[in-house]
Amino acid sequence: MVTEVVKAKELQKLDPVFGQLSFDNHEQIVFCNDKDTGLKAIIGIHNTVLGPALGGTRMWQYNSEWDALNDVLRLSRGMTFKSAITGLNLGGGKAVIIGDAKTQKTPELMLRFGEFVHSLGGRYITAEDVGMMTSDMDLVRTVTPYVTGISEEKGGAGNPSPITAYGVFMGMKAAAKYKFGNDNLEDKVIYVEGIGNVGEALVEHLSNEGAKVFISDLSQDRLEEVRDKYGVSIYEGNNLYAEDMDIYAPCALGATVNNKTINTLKAKVIAGAANNQLADEHIHGTQLRERGIVYAPDFLINAGGIINVYAELENYGKQEIMRKTENIYNTTLEILSNAETNEITTHEAAFHIAQSRIDTRKKER
Repeated sequence: MVTEVVKAKELQKLDPVFGQLSFDNHEQIVFCNDKDTGLKAIIGIHNTVLGPALGGTRMWQYNSEWDALNDVLRLSRGMTFKSAITGLNLGGGKAVIIGDAKTQKTPELMLRFGEFVHSLGGRYITAEDVGMMTSDMDLVRTVTPYVTGISEEKGGAGNPSPITAYGVFMGMKAAAKYKFGNDNLEDKVIYVEGIGNVGEALVEHLSNEGAKVFISDLSQDRLEEVRDKYGVSIYEGNNLYAEDMDIYAPCALGATVNNKTINTLKAKVIAGAANNQLADEHIHGTQLRERGIVYAPDFLINAGGIINVYAELENYGKQEIMRKTENIYNTTLEILSNAETNEITTHEAAFHIAQSRIDTRKKER
C-alpha cells in the first residue's frame, strides 16, 4: 500500500499540470513567483474562444501547492461556462495567490501580482474573489488596465458581491418554483453555509422574504454579527447536511456535495453561490437527479458577479446589470425543464448550452 502511494506521488511530480484530473485542455497556466514580496500565485486561462479570460483572484492558505493548482484549474474552467451560458463575450480564467489574506497580503504583493497580470497582455483580466477587496483591485489597476471590479469612485462597477447574491436569489426562487410549484420562499427552511460578503447579502434577501434561515460559518463572530443584523438562527449542530431543510445554499468553498455528504443530504433543492459545488459533476450530479434533489447549476446562478464586472468592459449601467442578473431566473427554469425532458442532470443541461455557444463561435472563427 505504501509503495502504491509513493508511486502515485512520483507520477504526480512527473506530470504536474497535464496529468491533473482537473486539467481540461487549458490554454495556459502561469506560475508567478516573487521572492521580494513573497508572492506565489497561479493564473489559469482555460478558454478564450468567446473573448479574453476574465475571472477573480482568490487568496487562500492552501494545504499544498497541489491543492492551489487543482483549485485554479477547476475555477478557471467554471468561468468559461459561466460566461458562455450568461451570453457574455468572455473566456474563462482565474488566479489564486497562496497565503493568508489577513496576514500576508501587502500592497507590494498586490502590485507585483498586477505586473504579472499585465505581462499577459490582456489574455487574462482579473477581478475580486475570496480574500480580496475592491480596494485591492483599485491598487492592481495602478499597474495594469486588465482588472475589473474597481470602485465606483474610480469609474468601476464596484463590489460585485451584492449582484452575485441577487443572481443566486433569482436562481433559488426559480428552483423553488420548479420543485414546489411557486417561488415564494416565505417559511421555507434554508441553510446558508458560508457567510462572507455574498452569503450575507443572500441572507438579507431571504430574511426579507420571510424564510426560516439557518447560517453556518467558521467564524463565530461573523455568525453572531449576521444573526443579530437579520434575525436569523445560527446552526449549532455538527452535521448540517443531515438536517431537514427545503434548500441548501453552499456559499463558501466548493465540493461540499461529495461522497461523504451526499448520502445524508436531506435538502430538496441546492442553490448557492459557491463555485464547483459538486466534487464530481458527473457522479454527484447523477446521484442528485436519482434522489430527486433539484440542483441549480452553480456556474449559472452565481454569474451575477461577472455580469457586474463585465459592465466595466461594455460600458452598460446598473439598470442593464440588474436586467441581465434577473434573467438568471428564466434561464434556470429553462435548464431545469430541459434536464427533465432529456433525462439528464441539470449540470449537463447547463453545460451543453454553454459548450454549444463556444463551439459555434469556434467554427465561425
